[in-house]
This record gives sequence, C-alpha cells and structure tokens, in this order.
Amino acid sequence: MDIAAALRAFVRTVERGSVSGAARDLGVSQPAVTKHLRNLEAHVGARLLERSSRLVRPTPSGQALYEASRSALLTIESALEGVRRDMGEIEGLLRVHAPSCIGAKHLHPIVMAFQKKFPTVTVDLVLEDRSVDLVYENYDLALKYGRPEGQDLIVRRLGQIRRILVASPSFLSRSGPIDDMEDLSRIDVITTAAVLSPRDTLILVRDGETLEVPVRPVLRTNNAQVIANTLLGGRVAGPVQHLLVSEELARGELIRVLPDYEVKSADVFLAYPSIRFMRPAVRAFTDFVVPALKAIDGVDTGEPTVTRSVAL
Repeated sequence: MDIAAALRAFVRTVERGSVSGAARDLGVSQPAVTKHLRNLEAHVGARLLERSSRLVRPTPSGQALYEASRSALLTIESALEGVRRDMGEIEGLLRVHAPSCIGAKHLHPIVMAFQKKFPTVTVDLVLEDRSVDLVYENYDLALKYGRPEGQDLIVRRLGQIRRILVASPSFLSRSGPIDDMEDLSRIDVITTAAVLSPRDTLILVRDGETLEVPVRPVLRTNNAQVIANTLLGGRVAGPVQHLLVSEELARGELIRVLPDYEVKSADVFLAYPSIRFMRPAVRAFTDFVVPALKAIDGVDTGEPTVTRSVAL
C-alpha cells in the first residue's frame, strides 16, 4: 500500500465530505479513492469514516488521524515544491477564496495576469460571500472583509474598502438634489446588511466623525452586481463600494451624493494558514496580488501590517 497516497485520499475525503469530491480534487477515479480508504482502514485496524447516502464523516479515530496527518502532508508537499522552486519551477494547484464583489470585477483579471506569467500554476478561484476555514477547506489564501478570527492564520491588512453614496442622473432628475440628511432619509435606497443597522440606519463618516442616518430601503441584497445594476437603472440611490462603480462614476453614469460623507468602510485582509510553509506558488501569487489589489481605485491603503491570529 502507498501510505502517502492513502493518507492523501483520506484527508481530501474528510475535507470534501465525499469520495467523489476527493477523487475530483486528486484527479483519480472514485474506485481508486475507495480502495485507498479501504486499505488504510485495514492498515490501522480501525474504522475511519462513517458513510451515509449524502455525506462522509470521520469517526473519532478518523478525526484524530486527520488532525495528525493533514499538516504532515502539507509539510511534505511544501518540501517537494521547495525543491522544484530551487530548480526554478513555480507550479501546482493554488486555491483562493474571495468575496464575490471584489473577486469577479478585480481579482479575476489579476489571477488571469498571474497565470499568464506562471502558466504551470492552476488556480481554483472560489467567489462567494461566506466565511471559510482555510485549513479545513484546504484554501491556500483568502481575501476577507473584516479581520479574520478563530483560525491559525497569518493576516496581512491591505487597506480599507471605501463605500460611497451614489445615484444615477435620471434618479436625481426625478427626486431632486440630495443636499442634506433629510433628503437622504426621504428617498428610496438599495443597500446590503453589511452597512445597514437593524434600525434601518446608515453610519456616515466625515472627518473622523460619525453620523447615524435613518433611511428607507426598498431593496436589500447581498449581491454587489444587483446593487450596481439597480443604481444604474435609476430606480433608487444608495451606498456602494467605490471599487465596483469607479468606471461608471468616471463616465457620469453615476454621481456621488453628499460627497463630503462616506459610508463606514471595511478593512480588507489577505490571510493564509500559519500551520503551512508558504509554498513557492503561494509566495509568488502573494507578491503578485498584493500590489495589484492595493492599486485598485476604491482601496485606501496605509502601511500594511503582518500579524498572527492564533485560535485558543
């Protein structure tokens, strides 16, 4: 039995929750993964996985083996890739997670430029608006809004995501100018739960001072493209990430309202697991993506900091 291959199949099955998912990740057949799992259970003399029609979960013995073997496999893979790096090779699979808003519009073209430079790197780019466990879900890097917590991570702050108030010219021609907070409170707005309080108020910032303003949301959504399209359609006004509409602002398709104010911003971080050695592909991607992200119009940067967050 190839113990390394069997452990790799076992770890991916636990992380994916299915044999078929592990087979896809490893590029082998489902029967091959099943054989590895059967041989591994026979080798250790214990049942490692509980199987149902929908999900595969580790037994207590399997969980213990998973915790012990995942970091060891990562160390071995890092060492092997380190040798390849010394031979001048940057290659392999890179798994990246990011919010869909910045990911589709900005991170995707950055990834394409990176792959043009390093064509032997395969990137799994997963864009979704949820928090992920980088270690358990086997991500190399994640772009996150708000400081990540609860994991063993290396965290690098990139800057702040600016949020501004905008409306289309057609909306302003119907509603009239928005010159003060009373005007903002009377109009229809589109927004997201990330910026709206439970009391339907927006927190606006000017010169370091904050102001809480009641608003009238007619549409709430977690989809950035829906927000941008609705604003462009002229039905409502509202807050939006500057980086999503910078081109539309430059063309005059959207106009800033109350330009002395901004909606409370969010910090953006790049995070990667601290239990892993930084593989050459990860290091190359980090060196490539950080300056590109910081150059996005709508990301306010300061001096980036590198800190360690350790789960207790």
